[in-house]
Amino acid sequence: MDHDETLARISISLPDSLLAELDRRIIAKGYASRSELVRDLIRERLVEDRWARGDQEVVGVLTISYDHHQHGLTERITDLQHHCFVNVLCSTHVHLDHHHCLETIIVRGRPAEIEQLIQAISGLRGVRFAKLTRAAIMEQ
Repeated sequence: MDHDETLARISISLPDSLLAELDRRIIAKGYASRSELVRDLIRERLVEDRWARGDQEVVGVLTISYDHHQHGLTERITDLQHHCFVNVLCSTHVHLDHHHCLETIIVRGRPAEIEQLIQAISGLRGVRFAKLTRAAIMEQ
């Protein structure tokens, strides 16, 4: 949070069971206060909404695990990154063992374009795992 930004205090009413769950999450996730957890939950929802609207640029991280012995797979993954209407900001490639690689690909673009890239990569033969972490630039 910007240190120059003023804070507004709000009051909310919650059932005891929901408040107890909120407090359990604060402890489990190491938050210093209820306010910090609620702010994070709101930001998370704002990111989800931005992705759902689809009209603004967003960012994401695609994490994939694959068998690098699969003939032509690494070339196909690279070709897809070069030919999509998504800005690939960077990627990191790690060898997990003799057969398996883990790659993270940070992308920026419209949600539909990013989803299209993710589907294309995750459907390739030899890709064992693919997961997209959605993010967005938030002014709040």
